[in-house]
Amino acid sequence: MKPKVISFLVAIVFALIILIQNSQVVTFRLFWWKVEMSQMIVVLVMLGIGFVLGLIAARFPRT
Repeated sequence: MKPKVISFLVAIVFALIILIQNSQVVTFRLFWWKVEMSQMIVVLVMLGIGFVLGLIAARFPRT
């Protein structure tokens, strides 16, 4: 296997371990919104946002 694939699989395993260990309910507050949800969902959404931002940043040419 290529090193890129191996590092991606290791990152996925670490992400799954983090998600499984964070299952308690937390209160997420943003300005006047107050939402109670599983911390697992919050972490998953943040991982997804970070992944998308990384893809966007990779598309721009380096100067």
